[in-house]
Amino acid sequence: MTGNHNRRVALSILLGSVVIFIAAAPFAKIQLPQVPAFIPIYESALVICDLITAVLLLGQFGFLRSRALLVLACGYLFDAYMAVFHALTFPGLFAPAGLLGAGPQSTAWLYMFWHGGFPLFVIAYAWLSHREGEPRQAPRKMTVTVLACGSAVLAGAGALTLLATAGQDALPPIMRGNHYTPLMTFVVTSVWLISLFALAVLWRRRPHSILDLWLIVVMSAWLFDIALAAVLNAGRFDLGFYAGRIYGLLAASIVLIALLIESGLLYSRLARSNLAFEAVNQELEAFAYSVSHDLRAPIRSMMGFSQILIDDFAPQLPQEAQDHLRVIQAEGQRMSQLIDDLLNLSRVTRAPLRREVVNMSALATEVLADLRKAEPERKVECIVADGLTASGDPGLLKILLNNLLGNAWKFTGRTAAPRIEFGAASGNGGPAFVVRDNGAGFDMAYSGKLFGAFQRLHTSDEFPGTGIGLAIVQRILNRHGGRIWAEGATNQGATFSFSL
Repeated sequence: MTGNHNRRVALSILLGSVVIFIAAAPFAKIQLPQVPAFIPIYESALVICDLITAVLLLGQFGFLRSRALLVLACGYLFDAYMAVFHALTFPGLFAPAGLLGAGPQSTAWLYMFWHGGFPLFVIAYAWLSHREGEPRQAPRKMTVTVLACGSAVLAGAGALTLLATAGQDALPPIMRGNHYTPLMTFVVTSVWLISLFALAVLWRRRPHSILDLWLIVVMSAWLFDIALAAVLNAGRFDLGFYAGRIYGLLAASIVLIALLIESGLLYSRLARSNLAFEAVNQELEAFAYSVSHDLRAPIRSMMGFSQILIDDFAPQLPQEAQDHLRVIQAEGQRMSQLIDDLLNLSRVTRAPLRREVVNMSALATEVLADLRKAEPERKVECIVADGLTASGDPGLLKILLNNLLGNAWKFTGRTAAPRIEFGAASGNGGPAFVVRDNGAGFDMAYSGKLFGAFQRLHTSDEFPGTGIGLAIVQRILNRHGGRIWAEGATNQGATFSFSL
């Protein structure tokens, strides 16, 4: 919902609440039948709403690291805890005099602590919201922070419950049977003024966020709850008693409903964005195919005609012309490889990631077999460890091994007894693998350039290539949440280890 729509809905709810309050206020003292099921139903619904709201607010705190949201979530936790303790001590609900050692004043004082405590959290939220722009360090461990705050709130609610039960003799009497004593007027007025102050603090905070707007409605309903259930009525089970608690349930539900609606809208936008992203991906894939086809067509023609000249007319051409034709062939081949690498780089960035169990040993064996077919005259010792598996995208992992094993194959081209190994490696947090060769290696002083696009530690005259392969490997591993690291020495081979 847009900000203006939220304001219109909030204003409508607020005006409706005012109208109902004005209509109910003159009849607040009318005694109604005692409904035993009302309190457990009301307070169970209240606890569920408060706990869900607290969880949603803590989720937002996890993303935004906002201390104001953490405090407000603690306020809803406090509300839930106090509702539980209030229900446990309510006379006649679980025991004639209530549980937890409750006395005739316990439930009424718990109501006052409860309704005076929640506005304090709202005031703290509003004050911290003013300071959200100041630099702050995010908590290092979210779970520890949330558990510590939840425990502290529970301890505070427990302490107030202990005061209202075990320490009830230290509190002045505000109930006589089901009716209020004269002192009740002073106590409940103080609680009501705290709520009014919280409403004023929220109102003065400009500009209002969407959450501020709904909290204003919450605190208005909170005021109506206290007014009907403890100021204008005569005691328990009259019209004000029931109507006030209905306002209390409304107050507990408003932010929850707003958060759920916003979450649903965000999910809907995310789903639409994903559909749009997939459509763009398809268009880009079609565009990439078209471009690659258009680029390859002249390259194929150039290479084809130059090969015809070499095959049919080489004896009639001077040596310099033959050398030039071979340069055209080599550069055409290099350009074709560059197009393939650029397309692979694009695909590994955009392609949807699908995970399944991949037999890495079989995949490495397949890649090495393809390399042997391309150069059957080379005698390379290839050692592949058995039984290596990983969870990942099969297509992307094949591109990864094509690049790593292809590099090893290429850089052992001038080695007397070339050897390539693929096996397990030590890694943190998941399967790790190693590709090791005894080829040209590299100087560790330049290892920082290994995984950059178009970065080469050997000249193309020594070892042909485009300098994109390892950049593709790194991007594939980043998408899998893994990493790659390398060790090597000039003319002593290289070792590339990677984790998934």
